[in-house]
Amino acid sequence: MTFEEFNLNRQLLNAIADAGYETPSPIQEKAIPLVLQGHDVLGIAQTGTGKTAAYLLPILMKIKYAQGETPRALILAPTRELVMQINAAVAELGKYTDLRHLALYGGLGPKTQIEALQKGIDIIVATPGRFLDLYLRGEIGVKQLSVLVLDEADKMMDMGFMPQINRILEVIPRKRQNLLFSATFPPKVERLSENFLEAPVRVEVTPQATTASRVEQVMYEVPNFRTKINLVEHFAQHAEEFQRVIIFARSRETAENIYKFLKRKVVNEEEVRVIHANKGQNTRINSMEAFKDGNVRLLIATDVAARGIDVSQVSHVINFDVPLIYEDYVHRIGRTGRANQEGNAITFMTIADEYHIAKIETIIRMKIPRMPLPAEIDVPETPFEEQQEYLREIDAQRKKEDPTFKGAFHEKKNKKVVNSKPTKKTSTPTKKHKKYDRRKK
Repeated sequence: MTFEEFNLNRQLLNAIADAGYETPSPIQEKAIPLVLQGHDVLGIAQTGTGKTAAYLLPILMKIKYAQGETPRALILAPTRELVMQINAAVAELGKYTDLRHLALYGGLGPKTQIEALQKGIDIIVATPGRFLDLYLRGEIGVKQLSVLVLDEADKMMDMGFMPQINRILEVIPRKRQNLLFSATFPPKVERLSENFLEAPVRVEVTPQATTASRVEQVMYEVPNFRTKINLVEHFAQHAEEFQRVIIFARSRETAENIYKFLKRKVVNEEEVRVIHANKGQNTRINSMEAFKDGNVRLLIATDVAARGIDVSQVSHVINFDVPLIYEDYVHRIGRTGRANQEGNAITFMTIADEYHIAKIETIIRMKIPRMPLPAEIDVPETPFEEQQEYLREIDAQRKKEDPTFKGAFHEKKNKKVVNSKPTKKTSTPTKKHKKYDRRKK
């Protein structure tokens, strides 16, 4: 199939050709006709499959040209990085139209965004919080909204945006077309779709929560944090193979520690960057642009900060920490193997991660292959405090599965009590005892 068969206008077809798109992806092939026909659509497709264009092209086709002062399409996304990415796609695909579009997100003052809104707008791409903030200030009119898109709906719910989304749904016109796209379809997203969509057509190009077929996944069992660092150092030194790498950490503190280590001990300072919620807006944007341009080889990121990364040439994703939101594993490794490229995903697993990995393997319906640690890797002894932390985590996991479980410490204590037998006193009787004994006789 070709894009010509969708009966898109010449402006869009020229932009598609300029972008280098030759044939529609499976999600585009199925979703574009349905959106053009006015259906509510529930699209389930993993990252890197072209779902952004799947809803943008028909929206651009239906809106066609600039008109009025208030927006006619609203696209909501969970992070500022993803908002910026979608807005860039609007600019790319709508380059030959006069449509006015704007990205709204937090992290910087609203003055510039308000000025752009006042000039008139056709398409808004926004995080729920910033959109609602500007609406409540009276800066956004919603009477002309005819299309609402929720992109990465699963992540929006994980990040607690449901109250803002419900508030937005209360104020925008009821008569509208709704589009919901998600990489995974857990029960909470299913409930949202039931409330949000009207007689939707479900488009699922791959079984939900599957991982990209072009991504080779492996796992290393590691005893401690220091071994993880040594593994990262080992991989980072092989620049010819690890050409463009994203390293995912669970916390901002861990991300910073990895960054400082690599910068100090392994690579040139210009080759590595870190992005997380504590980094300023401009710093995060500049880091991602440098990574996309190939000027940065190693990018350390937390899950929230990395949601907007759309780079087709990522050679490896390294899960330094196993994600606690299991669907994030799918999103993480979806950063590599994009646009029909081959990719690699490496995960480090401690004893406390085995519980989470089992859940992830259930979701992705496959066993992640285990690999032996490279012979040259130094494996130091696990510090006592770190070992205790792992054991506490394992206790918490067992208690989650079995509420009656009292914990390893409690078991140890009970075992000690059960095994201890009362001993007979062999001490010499006191005078008091002897006197009592004589009376008894």
